Amino acid sequence: MELEGVPVTVDELSAIALINYGHFTSMRVEGSQVRGLDLHLERLARDSQAVFGVGVDTEKVRALARKLAVQVSVPVIMRVTIFDPELSLGHPAVGSEPRVLVTLRPVGPGGEPPIRLKSVPYQRELPEVKHIGLFGTVHQRRRVQRAGFDDVLFVDASGRVSEGATWNIGFLRNGRVSWPDANCLSGVTMRLASAAMERQGIEVHWEPITLSEISQADSAFITNAGVGLRPVAAIDGLLLSDGASFVDQLRKEYEATRWQPL
Repeated sequence: MELEGVPVTVDELSAIALINYGHFTSMRVEGSQVRGLDLHLERLARDSQAVFGVGVDTEKVRALARKLAVQVSVPVIMRVTIFDPELSLGHPAVGSEPRVLVTLRPVGPGGEPPIRLKSVPYQRELPEVKHIGLFGTVHQRRRVQRAGFDDVLFVDASGRVSEGATWNIGFLRNGRVSWPDANCLSGVTMRLASAAMERQGIEVHWEPITLSEISQADSAFITNAGVGLRPVAAIDGLLLSDGASFVDQLRKEYEATRWQPL
């Protein structure tokens, strides 16, 4: 865990713990390479303008990420967080010198079974930004897991499906894939998966999807950097057709996406 290329101190991390203002991106790193690195850097630059009103030096971010990545020889999930350790809770508009925190965590075991989802009416604050304000998201995930589900699916006030706690969701119907057209995060893995589908000649669309329309889907799947692609078994107890074969096919094309060096 490094801040601006040196080990971070407890005092420097207190801004995240006590004020919780900033944004991040998470990416799978293997051999100091990343799928969709340009999209992750693009996200950091865009979100920094939204959160802090200033840009971010993406080449500096790349160098700091590379410095930590070369120290590990196994696949990891790298999180790059942009935050300001000097930010004041009482006067957050004063100054704005965001800094770069790079952390690593092990990659999950993989091979997880199709996921069971529970829908809840909820929308993240500033949903188009991958920010670190995760209380509401974690709270909703905790509630549905305690009720026996694997994860939570968010639905907006108009009844449209939007996204999951930390992933996007796609629906397969009649050979075409639909992503929810709603206020949600445009995930890097979702974008890479869409490109993989187009290479396979699969139609990809963004359109409003309500809970009542889910039963019309042949299958569904979720995407994020940690899991890649994972089939959905059921939503609110409604069993969906086994989409494992489609996901396996799509996963192979997704995994063929060109890696980019840090």
